[in-house]
Amino acid sequence: MSTHLLTAALDAAEHDWHVFPLRPADKRPALHGEAVCPLIGDCAGGHRKWEDRATIDPDRIRRAWAERPFNIGIATGPSGLLVVDLDMPKPSSSTDTPSGVTTFTALCERAGQPVPTTYRTRTTSGGHHLYFTAPTGIRLGNTAGTLAPLVDTRAWGGYVVAPGSTTPGGRYEVTDPTPVAPLPDWLLTLLQPTSRGPVGPLAMPVVSGSRAARAALERECQRVVAAPERRGNNTLNHSAFKVGRFVAWGDLARHEVEEAFQGAGEARGLTAAECRSTIRSALDASIRTARPRGTA
Repeated sequence: MSTHLLTAALDAAEHDWHVFPLRPADKRPALHGEAVCPLIGDCAGGHRKWEDRATIDPDRIRRAWAERPFNIGIATGPSGLLVVDLDMPKPSSSTDTPSGVTTFTALCERAGQPVPTTYRTRTTSGGHHLYFTAPTGIRLGNTAGTLAPLVDTRAWGGYVVAPGSTTPGGRYEVTDPTPVAPLPDWLLTLLQPTSRGPVGPLAMPVVSGSRAARAALERECQRVVAAPERRGNNTLNHSAFKVGRFVAWGDLARHEVEEAFQGAGEARGLTAAECRSTIRSALDASIRTARPRGTA
């Protein structure tokens, strides 16, 4: 048994935060998946995922952490939390790419609001987690880049690594033990999904290039505009990545592809900053990994 991890898991449970085991020295859940579920114990009535099995029961926590030195996951939804994840740029990013702390601070300044004071932890990558109590009667899900680049949120369907957990990069630590504050109204407004009216024909910019490449670009832009709720950013990323190979082959000019997807993303309801960040990242990755035309 790892005493400090057990203590950290019990401490989280005392805050009414529902915990579950993560793999030792890792961020991934340690619980079995549906494909290998034995359908016994907690799963006797059907497979139960980590969010359903997260607990505040100290006896269950002691039994689980007596087995192995598990890291600690906090299931944010059942815990009544919304956690803002301020991430760090990837090592492959440009050296001038701002961190999530920087973009979130800029978001607060634009909104005329101070950076909220609340319970805060530091991740092993150097990022930060800001804990908030989620509003009652509103079921918020996870977001990725909706608020600002490298700013994600975790609520229902998500989890965060609890302080006290360790990875090869170090330990998750509390940097501000201030009691958890309610989610500010202005952040709630930005996170609530907006209703969308019917989507009309997409006004595509004039694009040079081969007929096949232009057709692919228009098809993927239409796919972005018609993306389901909460799938706009992921669809934009996937579609821009698919079209990126035509840029790598010289069939489309990158600035024209960026303009087209920027218009599609904003028509879908994504913020201009979110679109720019997602498009740039997807195209960079696609161009870097594109196979030669004859083998694609």
